[in-house]
Amino acid sequence: METQELHRGRLIDHVQLVVRNLAASQAFYAAAFKALNVPMGGATAEYFWADELFVSTADSVAAQGHLTGRVHLAFQAQDRNMVHAFYEAALAHGGQDNGAPGERPYHPGYYAAFVLDPDGNNIEAVFHGEAKRSAPSVEITF
Repeated sequence: METQELHRGRLIDHVQLVVRNLAASQAFYAAAFKALNVPMGGATAEYFWADELFVSTADSVAAQGHLTGRVHLAFQAQDRNMVHAFYEAALAHGGQDNGAPGERPYHPGYYAAFVLDPDGNNIEAVFHGEAKRSAPSVEITF
């Protein structure tokens, strides 16, 4: 078996979105993640994943349900330029504006952009300002 590596320890273990058009969603998220420097993990005819996000068709065994309503996901950006790159990439690949890059009142230094993905989910990229992390993530190899 090929060694696989996971990164954990950032509050959310994983999120799964069930989407109408997997190809449209894959194009959208591939572009958004490229802008955020997050590698795509893998893909099949029923799903794809990156880090803690899994996106599947309603027919996927992993979906166990129906298409859901609007979801809000926020991805971490390393700086303000990355927030802008995410926003532009998302718009160029099927996303719709839901809040251009800029400061938000949530806390000092909160800089974010919001787009709607092809299924109407509210997707955000946020830079929380300069901060020191103890580690980028916890690495799990198996």
